[in-house]
Amino acid sequence: MADVGFIGLGAMGAPMAWNLDDAGFDLLVYNRSDDREDPFESAGIETGASPRDVAERVDVVCLIVSNGAAVEAVLEQDDGLLAGLDEGTTVVQMSTIGYDETMAAAEMVSEAGGTFVDAPVSGTVGPAREGTLVGLASGEESAVEDVWPMLEAMCEPVVNCGETGQGTNMKLFINLLLGDAMGAFAEALVFGRKNGLDLDTMQTVVDNGALDCPLFAGKGELIADGDYEPRFPVDYQFKDLSLALDRAGDVGAPLSQTAAARESFSAARAQGHGSEDMTAVIKHLAETADVSLAEE
Repeated sequence: MADVGFIGLGAMGAPMAWNLDDAGFDLLVYNRSDDREDPFESAGIETGASPRDVAERVDVVCLIVSNGAAVEAVLEQDDGLLAGLDEGTTVVQMSTIGYDETMAAAEMVSEAGGTFVDAPVSGTVGPAREGTLVGLASGEESAVEDVWPMLEAMCEPVVNCGETGQGTNMKLFINLLLGDAMGAFAEALVFGRKNGLDLDTMQTVVDNGALDCPLFAGKGELIADGDYEPRFPVDYQFKDLSLALDRAGDVGAPLSQTAAARESFSAARAQGHGSEDMTAVIKHLAETADVSLAEE
């Protein structure tokens, strides 16, 4: 029997699965589109016929897909994950979804006889490849402890966030901060360009003051290079800000800046930049202000 099943071999999931293989775990993978399984098959890694097949053949299933609807589909579809669960199976849900979606998934897994661990990850494709994602684990203490070695193969560090759902809340916290910060940075750069400042000089000031951070340094360089290849797409950032705002409404937390940031990402999506990196939020702002981001 394989040590761990991995469902979802997209831009994030594939490198995470490879890291489990590199760490010595006996791996079984599944993806809804077969072509993403091909590199694993070529490397001698087994593939499952369906989510149910994966669940029936492993003790732990890691799941990372695009959104809550995809999680629900994997769980409940014909030959879905729930159909293959038993009392010895743990489902580690690593996708970024809403709090209510997380709790619904936890209940479904529990009712099917399995154990649920809520463990989304913070980071983009680069950290996924390097095994330096931040793992945001939550759930029953014993269940989290049991899957900790697997999480450590993909994440550095792994943070125990508490009871089920708190991993999701932590992911929404960090991604709303990410979106707010990126939106503010983009606005500041457009303001500077409108006033005749050049990007390199603005970046030098940012890098040598209290606002120096990897986000501004890395994204500033990409904007200067005109590189909008997706590390974390606008569409995903918009989704996560929307999820944070939904949760904030449920608990009564005011998020006025987050609401404004979401509208900037919404405008970027409307202009066709949804599949580009989150830095592309600056394109909408620059066009509205009628400024060029290229140095003159």
